Amino acid sequence: MAGARAAIRYAKAVLSLASDQKAADAVNKDMKLIADTIADSKELSSMLQSPVVPSSNKKAVLLDVFKKSNKITLSLIDILDTNNRIDILGNVASKYNALYDESKGIQLATVTTAVALTPALKKEVLAKAKELTGKNVEVENIIDESILGGFILRVGDVQYNASVANQLNNLKREFTLN
Repeated sequence: MAGARAAIRYAKAVLSLASDQKAADAVNKDMKLIADTIADSKELSSMLQSPVVPSSNKKAVLLDVFKKSNKITLSLIDILDTNNRIDILGNVASKYNALYDESKGIQLATVTTAVALTPALKKEVLAKAKELTGKNVEVENIIDESILGGFILRVGDVQYNASVANQLNNLKREFTLN
């Protein structure tokens, strides 16, 4: 991933500045919007990565798309343009979100289920995630019908597999070994 180390440095600097100015929450919302917008828009992502599009055009488009953003966020776009690093904006935004969550003691958990999470299952998953990490957890739901039922919880590098497909595979393994 090109520019990953630079993205972390920019994200740390922006988080430090935003924290000093007590605007970390507002900048976090901006960064989530930027990361999601760049990830969802193939055209915007391609434009940012294109060596053919002049940097000034990239900056103008970004300032127009994110014109309601915090002044710190707009300054980041300006600095990235000045340093010819505008192409890493999406990566900087993602790193900022991760650093912000870490500073607040929040960890992101991905939960893979066969169907959308019900409130009862979400409560069970949050309890299991808190038990595994000891931290507050935000849940992102991924739907994968191949797991048949139950859920797969991934928090950081820890995975808890309570899927029906996994239980069936375990039974199959036991029968073939005996």
